[in-house]
Amino acid sequence: MRRRVVITGMGVVTPLGHSVADMFGHLVEGKSGIDRITHFDARTFPTTFAAEVKNFDLGKFLPSAARYGQCGVNTRFALAAAKQALADSNLPATGDRTRIGVYMGSGEGSEDFHTVIGGCAAAADASGYKVDPGKFAAYAARHLNAPVEAELEMHTTAGHLAEEFDLLGPNFTCLTACAASAQAIGEAAEMIRHGDADVFVAGGSHSMIHPFGVTGFNLLTALSTRNDSPQTASRPFDATRDGFVLGEGGGVVILEEYEHATKRGAPIYAELTGYGTTGDAHAMTDPHPEGRGASRAMKDAIRDAGISPADLGYINAHGTSTPANDETETLTIKAALGEAAYKVPVSSTKSMLGHLIAAGGVVELIIAITAMRRGVLPPTMNLHHPDPKCDLDYIPNAAREVTGIRHVASNSLGFGGQNITLVASRI
Repeated sequence: MRRRVVITGMGVVTPLGHSVADMFGHLVEGKSGIDRITHFDARTFPTTFAAEVKNFDLGKFLPSAARYGQCGVNTRFALAAAKQALADSNLPATGDRTRIGVYMGSGEGSEDFHTVIGGCAAAADASGYKVDPGKFAAYAARHLNAPVEAELEMHTTAGHLAEEFDLLGPNFTCLTACAASAQAIGEAAEMIRHGDADVFVAGGSHSMIHPFGVTGFNLLTALSTRNDSPQTASRPFDATRDGFVLGEGGGVVILEEYEHATKRGAPIYAELTGYGTTGDAHAMTDPHPEGRGASRAMKDAIRDAGISPADLGYINAHGTSTPANDETETLTIKAALGEAAYKVPVSSTKSMLGHLIAAGGVVELIIAITAMRRGVLPPTMNLHHPDPKCDLDYIPNAAREVTGIRHVASNSLGFGGQNITLVASRI
């Protein structure tokens, strides 16, 4: 008999708040976390805005915050989110810690990118286009060091979580782009189902709001350039959409085997009933135009959950606000749900949070679970000119109160064609 997996704790750090309650409250109100970039001088970039995490202080979450001073924001966001989730779950600090694992979908380190840009500026000639290698090396010797360099590796975040919270079980990191934290949750759940652990601290963290990140997405023509109106720039499923808005943050859920959780009287938010994962085998940046892989992921997750498409009460869409994604995801949902597609409410909270890249999946799963429990669905903001090809119920511009929802889904679709759908259910 397959072991059941439940969610007993949740924590987030996002552009709309540093707790689940704050974030969700702002989403329901339709507030935007998007504004001008302050992490660096972006005035000459094609895109000058993003969804930054504001007023974040790790010391408010961890008394040991000072020891992480040389860590990147990926690690600091993850530590704060994990601390919240562990406290939320009431998981005791004693017991067999070898049965508690870590699975994170974390991005590349970000702090060194700012340092490298500073070095290029310091070593540039009068034209600003030619860098003196000797001057750059001298700058690097003063500003870079071994601990900072180590933080560029993706796996260090999971290692820091294990050390800080004494988590001695399996320890994994994946970076499947925008699907990473959703995949981390799905794979962690599979390990619990198969008896390899009883508990997993799972989720993701990421920031690409630095010159290299913004430049890269601008070169891919993936970012909105609506610089005159940042708060309305992310407009998923709208006919006037022109790209996504880069965000940052972190999220963690505590996954726990059902009997283990009930035995200790843990709070249970939902059961993770369905997980589907596929690859498009199509292109490195564009989704398959017919949603070939994504629809299979949705079908697999629904089948894994043991429900029918009509049982879903809400879908948190990947919904990036790019021309290709939103049309393809609409086709994906129709292919996966059939006639039920037009009856299931869908929204994209990226319209307010921006795209948290590797952290997006976990945060959006938390949003879907919170919506189910509170009976209110967050809206898709800035949807004023519906694209005729995006003709589902996208909850435009205002939250919706609902009753009786028992199952919700969250889609995460990554560059490279990685597709993840997670289904969570009332228990």
